[in-house]
Amino acid sequence: MVKIRETKQENSKVKTFTFEEKTCLEAVPGQFVMVWIPGLDEIPMSISCVSDGGVSISVEKVGQATEALHSMKIGDLIGVRGPFGKGFSLTRKGRIMIIGGGTGLIPLTFLGEQLADLNVKMTFLTGAKTKGELLFLDRIESLVQKARGRMVVTTDDGSYGVRGMVTQPAEELMKKEKFDKICACGPESMMHKMFLLAEEYDAPLEVSLERLMRCAIGICGSCVLGGLRVCADGPVFTREQLRLASEEFGRFRLDFDGKRMKL
Repeated sequence: MVKIRETKQENSKVKTFTFEEKTCLEAVPGQFVMVWIPGLDEIPMSISCVSDGGVSISVEKVGQATEALHSMKIGDLIGVRGPFGKGFSLTRKGRIMIIGGGTGLIPLTFLGEQLADLNVKMTFLTGAKTKGELLFLDRIESLVQKARGRMVVTTDDGSYGVRGMVTQPAEELMKKEKFDKICACGPESMMHKMFLLAEEYDAPLEVSLERLMRCAIGICGSCVLGGLRVCADGPVFTREQLRLASEEFGRFRLDFDGKRMKL
């Protein structure tokens, strides 16, 4: 059990909660924790930042559990176990593209801040449906400047940055340049598009997937994707691993009853 140390409203739907927990201070970008809202539910949450002895999770309000979490205040208690899973690998040189949509920016901004301290050439692409749903613009601008990189922002409705899907400028860049690695997180349709582009242009790829998770240690099977356990084998997967799950990736997921449902 940990006390909420700080809260911050990121946009109309996403709120960041910071707490102190020694084990989680060792987390790497892409790993997650299981957060217990007392008396209600336990849910998986990506770690969005580790700094100054604090660990942060950024939570989108999408259901009963997250709505209850959003109502909690500084000093309230939550349960935390983890960190779990395999995170992104930290490439220490080369040309890297980071591309995210919506809440996919939660682990990717954490990743970008760590990569900014290394000798990499970073291109950071971020997108959302509208300007109001964009996440962490200040943090991303700061890390890109530190890395002497570049940033591209898109919105589906054109209310900020380039109008259209974030995969469009990504494809244009991949036609012109070779990237040593691409890291992606966001809607699965977006990540599937990046998988196809990585296959076409033979680019190393890592994506962070989201599935229903109950145990978080690879036992219950609720998060299985084509034989891969998202909680234990991922949630970050390589292009080669995604090929093994190509019949399901971008197409199906399991519901609460373990039945396959279309995305």
